[in-house]
Order: sequence, then structure tokens, then C-alpha cells
Amino acid sequence: MADSKLLAPELSDAESMGDETVRFQELLLQASKELQQAQTDRPESTQIQPQPGFCIKTNSSEGKVFINICHSPSIPPPVDVTEDQLLQMLEEDQAGFRIPMSLGEPHAELDAKGQGCTAYDVAVNSNFYLRMQNSDFLRELVVTIAREGLEDKYGLQLNPEWRMLKYRPFLGSISQQNIRSQQRPRIQELGTLQGPERPYMNLWLEAPDLLLAEIDLPKLDGAQGLTLEIGENHLVMGDLQQLYHLNASIPLRINSEASRAAFHHRRKQLMVSMPLLSVS
Repeated sequence: MADSKLLAPELSDAESMGDETVRFQELLLQASKELQQAQTDRPESTQIQPQPGFCIKTNSSEGKVFINICHSPSIPPPVDVTEDQLLQMLEEDQAGFRIPMSLGEPHAELDAKGQGCTAYDVAVNSNFYLRMQNSDFLRELVVTIAREGLEDKYGLQLNPEWRMLKYRPFLGSISQQNIRSQQRPRIQELGTLQGPERPYMNLWLEAPDLLLAEIDLPKLDGAQGLTLEIGENHLVMGDLQQLYHLNASIPLRINSEASRAAFHHRRKQLMVSMPLLSVS
């Protein structure tokens, strides 16, 4: 389970390289109390039970992948535009149309032949889903956005070719999902389907029990809007402007509770300190 980490204040330009290391360590220690306060200020989430819609089959390098396209009235609908208006927006490369959707966690299932596969649940607004049922164009659009959203979130490479199952509205079981109560579900924006940039990350062992990382963020001026989650063997970073997104697997066991981060203003880098768990 990933824990959201509080970013410490930025390192000043006046600090020397020697003092910078000491200052960085001090900031990481100071962040622990601020982290506890930040956790109490997190937006509350609402648990929903998506309803089945239809299921598509595709594949990745790891095998068969099924995507259950589901719906829930708790997810906000997109702006109500006609298909002609939407086509015009896409042709003009505008980003004014967004489809709110919730991307669920992967779950292992068995296909019709009893072979192992992976399934994902993607939910959209129920009224929008009803409209999508009568439009091949909207169905293709939602599948494309869902596929690219899953690729971005989980670091996948899915085959763009897919087919819809005729007699199965879903594969496996559809799990409950948590969405923000503040009406801020994950959103894929049309017109920028290339997605955020993957930043460069330099990773090294500072000590046998300490892993450090430097993430280059030249487009950012500070830590405001940055989000960072660190799990036992992965690191996920993003920002509210959707300029960057990083989902990195770490080949070591990280103590996520003790991990800290700070933004270096002059170098425009996010510096992350990750103590390691002992190997049992």
C-alpha cells in the first residue's frame, strides 16, 4: 500500500554542495511531523460499486488483458456536447473536452479457457455510458482513453487492437473503487493524449541501508502541486499541471514510512531519500 509523502520546503540557491547534503537531511527529518499533519488534511474519498457495462479483450507483452468498461452515477459526467462538436474539437486539437473516469487496480482472473489473465475495471458516468451505448464513435473514444490511461498509470504497453466480448459484460468480479469526494476523479484530457513527460531519475545507494534518487524536473519552479507516493518497491510521482508522470519499479524493499523528499530550487530536482528494509 503506497503512502503519500509530504514534500519538504525547497533548498535555497545559496547553499553549497556540502551544506546542501546536511540541509537536505535536516529537511527530511523536519518533514516527518508535517507528514502526519498533511495526512489528516487529505480529501475524503467515497467508495463506489461500479456497474458492469461491456468488456474488451487485448494483450500486452505479459499476456491477455481484459478491460471492464463500467459505470457509476457517482462519477461526474463530461460536458454535454454533440458528436459533431466533439469531432470539431478533436480536429482543431482543442483540450476543452474531458471524460472523468476511475481506473481500478489490476486483478488476476481466468479466461474462458481457464488460462491466467489480467483484468482492469474502468468506470465512467452512468448517463454518459447510456449515451455511449448508442454511439460507436464514443465507445471507440472511451476505450482509447481508458487504454492510454491504464498504460500511463501502470506503465503498460497494451496492444491498440481490441475486440468486445459478445456474451460477457465483464470478466471476473468488479471491485469497489474509491473516488475523491471533492469530485476530482482521474481524468484523461483529449487533445493531449500523448500524456505527461516521463522525467529522468538518477538512483543510487548512498549506504547499504539508504537509497537516494534525483528526479529532473526542469519545467517546474517549485514543489507546489507535486505529488509523490512511495511503496515497498515502487515510486510514483506526478504534478497537478500534468507536465510529468513517473511510475518506477524499485528492485529493493523500501521503508515507505521513513522515506522523505525535498525540492531543490536551483537545480530543479526532486531529491528523495528512501531507507531500506532489512532482508529477512
